[in-house]
Amino acid sequence: MDYKKVAQEIYDKVGRKENIVSAAHCATRLRLVLVDNAKCDAKAVEDIEGVKGVFSASGQLQIILGTGVVNKVYDEFIAIAGISAATKDEVKAAAAARQNPFKRAIKTLGDIFVPIIPAIVASGFLMGIMEALNFMVNNNFLNIDTSGSIYVFANLFSNTAYTFLPILIAYSAAKAFGGNPYLGAVIGMMMIHPNLQNAWTVATEGVKQTQSVWFGLYSVDLVGYQGHVIPVIIAVWVMCFLEKKLHKIVPAMFDLFVTPLVSVFVTGYLTFSIIGPIFVTIENGIIGGIQTLLTLPFGIGSFIMGGLYSTTVVAGIHHMYTVIDMGQLSMYGVTYWLPLASAANMAQGAATLAVALKSKNGKTKAVALPSAFSCFMGITEPAIFGVNLRFFKPFVCGAVGGAAGAMYASLVHLGASGTGVTGIFGLLLCLQHPLEYIIMAAISIGVAFTLTWLFGYKDPAPEAPKAEEPTPAPEMPAAAGKPGTVGAPVAGEAVPSEQIPDETFATGVLGRGAGIQPAEETIVAPFDGEISSVTDTHHAVGITSADGMELLIHVGVDTVDMKGDGFACFVQEGQKVKAGDKLLTFDRKKIAAAGHPDMVAVLLTNADDFGEMTVHTGACQALQPLLEVAAR
Repeated sequence: MDYKKVAQEIYDKVGRKENIVSAAHCATRLRLVLVDNAKCDAKAVEDIEGVKGVFSASGQLQIILGTGVVNKVYDEFIAIAGISAATKDEVKAAAAARQNPFKRAIKTLGDIFVPIIPAIVASGFLMGIMEALNFMVNNNFLNIDTSGSIYVFANLFSNTAYTFLPILIAYSAAKAFGGNPYLGAVIGMMMIHPNLQNAWTVATEGVKQTQSVWFGLYSVDLVGYQGHVIPVIIAVWVMCFLEKKLHKIVPAMFDLFVTPLVSVFVTGYLTFSIIGPIFVTIENGIIGGIQTLLTLPFGIGSFIMGGLYSTTVVAGIHHMYTVIDMGQLSMYGVTYWLPLASAANMAQGAATLAVALKSKNGKTKAVALPSAFSCFMGITEPAIFGVNLRFFKPFVCGAVGGAAGAMYASLVHLGASGTGVTGIFGLLLCLQHPLEYIIMAAISIGVAFTLTWLFGYKDPAPEAPKAEEPTPAPEMPAAAGKPGTVGAPVAGEAVPSEQIPDETFATGVLGRGAGIQPAEETIVAPFDGEISSVTDTHHAVGITSADGMELLIHVGVDTVDMKGDGFACFVQEGQKVKAGDKLLTFDRKKIAAAGHPDMVAVLLTNADDFGEMTVHTGACQALQPLLEVAAR
């Protein structure tokens, strides 16, 4: 593979440098954040030789290239684009910054829960195993020593993550909100303090102790927050807000002890008196409402949600479902939501598998087959974005399969002992009802695969070759009437760039061209083109012509030090301009008063892409030919 050629084609199709915010890569995919997705021709990118698929997710354009290929294409890509390499986290941050507030909030939930999922999964698996063992022991299917150390310790370990869940959530939330994670952990510890009545005992023992707050205004229950999620997140957000505000206003010599003390005490009092009681009620209402939906007669509620689940993955809001899982585990001991998610995920994998087996297109097979198997393991994005949504009908068939499997799960009351894992390995969280889980999976996979095979996919007919159209003549720069000509952007006395009184300009580091000692104070476009850059201080602009000339117009020497004083700009990046359009104005007296030369540098930054350059020196008028370059 010609990695440079592939990188160049991708670069051209995604809108070139001015449309690229950042770029990174993972093991298989090139990940780009773009200024405007509408400027990217995704279909053309997908047709590039070597590209196995293209999809958008979480604000990123993800181009599937494959292991061992993506890193080589990426190196060529950043070299061509002239951008710095970025990490996956930096790209994710750039993508998040471009999302709307709702999606940023959902991303924050993901940032909180994703790091603690391994702990939750470990406990969930162990709880499932222990429940299955207890079932077999109690029904005499298995004879083991339940007083042995392995059994006793395993039983002790199994629910640890759920017992101390508020601490895990609080620590992770404080990191996500930019606060001190150890102070966050303290808030979590306070919410399950042993002096509080354990929340698990309230149902059987009732509330044993209350406390009046706000000087006797009302009373609250002194009950811990075991198993709760939303109150912990809100409490830690309040703590981080206070902490960051206090860091700004508390003198440095007192900050070390005043800020933590006030942050923790104020947050703690607000949590037990206001935040906790209100958000426990809200959380219980949400979980209860969802459970009502899932238990509607004939499994109709689960059928609807199972069908819609994959759509919520496309919308990027599926991270919030961890809150549902946690709430159900707290209220019911199992989560009925996770089997629903498993049904939807495996159904999408089955639809993708049907595409892989039915298609005769080698490129489609190469993307669909591995995506299907990753989907069966619970990783759905490659299948959904790379295959099913692309052909759409398989996505619909997968949604129907997910709905059917979710309805069965509801009818048999299938619940999971933990969260974090769906697909095939989700069986380990349902070991009390393994047969029901297997039947659910078979229904989801069977319905989705059959519908996709029969109705959901057929190879697209090859496109008929288009008749070759005559190549239009390149747009002529208005300044000089022919390609390769740059007009003077301002009237004055022109000299070769080697005579500009600045070493950077004179040595050609930024390109070759001319300097103009200006006789006027207005810079105009030297040809028809597009504004490629504008400095914050408005003393320089970049403009690109239709025939590829990339020109820098820089007013004065070291005028960046003036921080925009005396300069005014009338264009913005991406704007189309015609020769003679006003770009910026400058005040020669202010430049002189600041002690800087006011010579205007006119430099062709990509002069090496062209042949010989002719510089017209001496007196010149605006738009009079200044530079002429020959094509290679």
